[in-house]
Amino acid sequence: MSNVKENFLRYVQIETTSSETSGTCPSTPNQWVLAKMLVDELHAMGIENARVDDHCYVYATIPAKGNHPAKVGLISHMDTSDGVKGPTHPVIIEHYDGSAITLKNGVVIDGFPFLKDLQGQELIVTSGDSVLGADDKAGVAEIMALCKRLTAPDAPEHCTVCIGFTPDEEIGSGADHFDVAGFGADYAYTVDGGALGELEYENFNAASCAIKVHGVNIHPGSAKNQMRNALLMAIEWNSMLPPAETPAHTCGYEGFYHLMHMEGDEELATLQYIIRDHDAQKFDARKATVQQITDYLNQKWGAGTFECVIRDSYRNMREIMEQHMDVVEKAKAAFEANGVTPVISPIRGGTDGARLSYMGLPCPNLSTGGYNFHGRKEMITVEAMEAMVNVLESIVRNA
Repeated sequence: MSNVKENFLRYVQIETTSSETSGTCPSTPNQWVLAKMLVDELHAMGIENARVDDHCYVYATIPAKGNHPAKVGLISHMDTSDGVKGPTHPVIIEHYDGSAITLKNGVVIDGFPFLKDLQGQELIVTSGDSVLGADDKAGVAEIMALCKRLTAPDAPEHCTVCIGFTPDEEIGSGADHFDVAGFGADYAYTVDGGALGELEYENFNAASCAIKVHGVNIHPGSAKNQMRNALLMAIEWNSMLPPAETPAHTCGYEGFYHLMHMEGDEELATLQYIIRDHDAQKFDARKATVQQITDYLNQKWGAGTFECVIRDSYRNMREIMEQHMDVVEKAKAAFEANGVTPVISPIRGGTDGARLSYMGLPCPNLSTGGYNFHGRKEMITVEAMEAMVNVLESIVRNA
């Protein structure tokens, strides 16, 4: 047994929701609180080189023990999603019986097929008021538990282990200021996945799309043939997207358009989308589609009525990882050595590792053991976190 449970419960008490609108790094001040806590804990383990830089990135290195020349990185992020804001109050179910779980505010956890697999385990859920923060404080807790194990007097032989904790992953900025050269790893793993056994080296190609619609507001009593309602034109723009290509209708390798936010009035309306696809050609076609819709409606309603701004966010790391499949195979072997069946599937999202792979650090993603990230029904088991500590140990012992 490790101290992973205690780590996790301690870290989730610090509300580290990131913010897309702050314009700072880190985007929220409490990420500093967690970063400094982690550095203090690493120092207490005897890892004197642990530090936090000016952008709130935590770095530490545990020297190799024995003849192990490889340098392996382990990375998790400190921020949490703003899907449900507020402080976290974890609830522990010591021996989950597989039945429905009733949280506060009438939130009920039931109907998920994986629940039957968690029966008999020690389950940690939310109070119903916020996210749990297993994404990604479970990953942080697991890496920190491994650090304690590797710095103990009876620690097993292992390679050099490079530790990194990043801010602002949830808003797509986690790799912005990551010091790959200073980190010093030959390759790395993000510990930022879901159910125990997940092993991922593919992710979405990703872009954001902002649509601005300019209308003409006239008093409704005299608006005939004069008013151009920006809200209705925004609805028209959205109606021209393929209706079945949304997150709720897609899975696996299927891409989507996702309307995240809309607001406005008769004079000005805005639509905020994300665009996702694993296939680079299909991804480019999706971006072309939103531009074509914009061009068509500008022809219909007049030039400048619709504005479209597309920004690429990250790319599918498969292109890089296919050149480093030995890194994937080592993780696969570590899962199997601990009795965990590896499940290799594409990430329907992104990780810091996707960008780091293109920055010269091959970096697939490993599970944390959590479920239902970004919502009130988020959960994780202590047993899954303990298993991940063992998997990480196997990786650094056999690098």
